[in-house]
Amino acid sequence: MMDPTTDNAGQTGDQGDARAALEALRAEIAKAVVGQDAAVTGLVVALLCRGHVLLEGVPGVAKTLLVRALAAATELDTKRVQFTPDLMPSDVTGSLVYDARTAEFSFQPGPAFTNLLLADEINRTPPKTQSSLLEAMEERQVTVDGTPRPLPEPFLVAATQNPVEYEGTYPLPEAQLDRFLLKLTVPLPSRQDEIDVLTRHASGFDPRDLRAAGVRPVANAADLEAARAEVASTTISPEITAYVVDICRATRDSPSLTLGVSPRGATALLSTARAWAWLTGRDYVTPDDVKALALPTLRHRVQLRPEAEMEGVTTDSVINAILAHVPVPR
Repeated sequence: MMDPTTDNAGQTGDQGDARAALEALRAEIAKAVVGQDAAVTGLVVALLCRGHVLLEGVPGVAKTLLVRALAAATELDTKRVQFTPDLMPSDVTGSLVYDARTAEFSFQPGPAFTNLLLADEINRTPPKTQSSLLEAMEERQVTVDGTPRPLPEPFLVAATQNPVEYEGTYPLPEAQLDRFLLKLTVPLPSRQDEIDVLTRHASGFDPRDLRAAGVRPVANAADLEAARAEVASTTISPEITAYVVDICRATRDSPSLTLGVSPRGATALLSTARAWAWLTGRDYVTPDDVKALALPTLRHRVQLRPEAEMEGVTTDSVINAILAHVPVPR
């Protein structure tokens, strides 16, 4: 798991400025959300990697609040879509609307035309509407009536889903799951964290008014672009690249899995490890960076064999076993 603490060794000059902006972003989100440091860090990593995030957890563990706090702590435009069984693709992407005054059709952008799109309970809408996000997530554009329309930059989809309620839900297809850079599990809080949550509420905390809670914008699109440029200059040795490939190839040979990690997944792991290395204050990637991001980057890209699932095996346990057996480069 990712450690929310940072090691600032090697931090210099402008790199410190960009990193400080991203660290401040994590601190602002923590003003609204207690005890979900790994999920907060995952959202920041996704921003750095131009990726999308799937947040999974039972109701009431602050999945939606996490994304709303991220929006409040940045100067990015944000929109929210509540996914329901009757939601249509055009409700997400936009549609052509006839204007009687001009006798012409004009394009009315949907909520996808934003920087941060919160897709709440994405597994409650049918596959046809779920797939309306595929082009947006991969190509950063939507096509309406044959015309491609670019989306704003940056663009991040943060989707939520409930892992325990299956009635009236539609599991995400593998092709769409693979478009998410990270799948972050949002667990129930520890006893002390839950006490802190209740103490905040008893003191007047209102999750619907984050400004009153002290969450303020501390980063903008320019800060994010500067940070991305620094992440891109972080050194990746050939040994680290080979290590990532060996991990992903091992998932394809695992007897517990029917589906292993694709080359896209390997690329994603290299990207997230690089962003994490930069966040922790280094200009090079280590095997520990790869291990720290392996679970959230790979867990949704593999598929268990039915017999393994019946025996209580989980994707996380399979990936952890692979990490324990693949030789670590020196």
